[in-house]
Amino acid sequence: MANFSNQMRLSSTLLRRLHQRVAAAVNSSSSRNFTTTEGHRPTIVHKRSLDILHDPWFNKGTAFSFTERDRLHIRGLLPPNVMSFEQQIARFMADLKRLEVQARDGPSDPYVLAKWRILNRLHDRNETLYYKVLMENIEEYAPIVYTPTVGLVCQKYSGLFRRPRGMYFSAEDRGEMMSMVYNWPADQVDMIVVTDGSRILGLGDLGVQGIGIAIGKLDLYVAAAGINPQRVLPVMIDVGTDNENLLKDPLYLGLQDHRLDGEEYIEVIDEFMEAVFTRWPHVIVQFEDFQSKWAFKLLQRYRNNYRMFNDDVQGTAGVAIAGLLGAVRAQGRPMIDFPKMKIVVAGAGSAGIGVLNAARKTMARMLGNTEIAFESARSQFWVVDAKGLITEARENVDPDARPFARKIKEIERQGLSEGATLAEVVREVKPDVLLGLSACGGLFSKEVLEALKHSTSTRPAIFPMSNPTRNAECTPEEAFSILGENIIFASGSPFKDVDLGNGHVGHCNQANNMFLFPGIGLGTLLSGSRIVSDGMLQAAAECLAAYITEEEVLKGIIYPSISRIRDITKEVAAAVVKEAIEEDLAEGYREMDSRELRKLDEAQISEFVENNMWNPDYPTLVYKKD
Repeated sequence: MANFSNQMRLSSTLLRRLHQRVAAAVNSSSSRNFTTTEGHRPTIVHKRSLDILHDPWFNKGTAFSFTERDRLHIRGLLPPNVMSFEQQIARFMADLKRLEVQARDGPSDPYVLAKWRILNRLHDRNETLYYKVLMENIEEYAPIVYTPTVGLVCQKYSGLFRRPRGMYFSAEDRGEMMSMVYNWPADQVDMIVVTDGSRILGLGDLGVQGIGIAIGKLDLYVAAAGINPQRVLPVMIDVGTDNENLLKDPLYLGLQDHRLDGEEYIEVIDEFMEAVFTRWPHVIVQFEDFQSKWAFKLLQRYRNNYRMFNDDVQGTAGVAIAGLLGAVRAQGRPMIDFPKMKIVVAGAGSAGIGVLNAARKTMARMLGNTEIAFESARSQFWVVDAKGLITEARENVDPDARPFARKIKEIERQGLSEGATLAEVVREVKPDVLLGLSACGGLFSKEVLEALKHSTSTRPAIFPMSNPTRNAECTPEEAFSILGENIIFASGSPFKDVDLGNGHVGHCNQANNMFLFPGIGLGTLLSGSRIVSDGMLQAAAECLAAYITEEEVLKGIIYPSISRIRDITKEVAAAVVKEAIEEDLAEGYREMDSRELRKLDEAQISEFVENNMWNPDYPTLVYKKD
């Protein structure tokens, strides 16, 4: 009976989360009121005249009132017509549509990059208006400021660079980082996204140009999670590059030396972490796009001492878990059937191994969380890398992938062998899920998809999760045309739904990390948790899985629309805060200390989160001499 209770615990948690929003609505009438900390307080500034117009943090452009123009000595420096937010947005959108073509930098410059250029210019001039435009058009512009366009931006960043954004720490700065952090003007930083540029999306080593991914991620922290844009910091740690093209490029902006390795590399990252946490002890650091050889090592090195997480390892895993649990629901199976799912994973890099570890832990929890359960869960995965199926017969297996190497006797019974191709593995295993994290575009070939027709599942799931779009293992058109409409499809980059004829639609879910990482960061911030625990990450994944209604799931929809990202992030953050409280990790945030935080019910936690989400409104500016 105890075992059965353990098996049911996770699914019970998910069922509870499915009804959480309804319960919150019922309880809202008796919920406590909290002061909005990201509200409309006047803002003290120490600059006037042209200086204020050239500062994107405070510039309002034509929206400055006449009173403010007098107070800030800018009357006569702007056209006389005072425009509203709505008028500014309308004017910008009209200019954007008109300038998209003109902004192209030659015939090889696609329209998406033209849009990025125009948005970036607005970001340079007026941050508040920029985020207002982004939030009100999130479905259209999230793919521009984030994946897939951010990959193209990183590739061309040396040519696109106009104004600095963020901080750069390099191998040449060893011994100086503790003083360098005080060059950043903000006294408070809540969120840092840091990369070393070694594995940008699926594009490889882009060196210092990888700063673009940190900037794009933080745009979503602001737009989705309501992190104050004056308290975010994108960081590039430049330890060199092994990209030969960049080493020879006279216009490349980074160090033109081969990458540091070993202890020298670790020393640079250690110095950076000590410096930022010395100046900003409560900051949260998200590691982004570090190559696999360092991603796990750095995560294990820092996660128990600093408020940090690795989105490629932990965020991707959480999004995948939410999708896998959604796939179980979409197949009409009870949640406790998840440990019975057969999953073939293509790709054994940091993202692939992160998903495997998280899925195995989730299965083990549902099976009773014992050593036997953990071992049993291992048998549900078949991992294929560039050399084929990974088995115990392979020499020099990556230590992180070794727990998932198949036993020889197991695969021989299935008619497989070491190094078997992906198509062979799919044909013999007949998996419920085919998951791609290989960064190899087109890997799910016609042969592989034909093999999936023999799946024992009534509704197999296909997850080509690699980014950017060109690295997707297959397109939705390919999947639906070969396998028919009775599949679940989710990709890392956005695709349009597929018209299957006769009024039927093939839903293209986007299994994007943006559904989780903003909420994980916001929840960690507001809880004041000392670390980002596995339980907090699991709570985030379960919340996302439960966000989709039963009706949506049965239609093949397992991830929500990006248009709902603000509400999704609020729910995920509330789940993270609640878990931090339950694990006794929460230390509180601002006026809400840990004791007060523990008194809140679910509806009140949700309200607390919402009241601390920044909104892009122009504050009243008051000048004070410095």
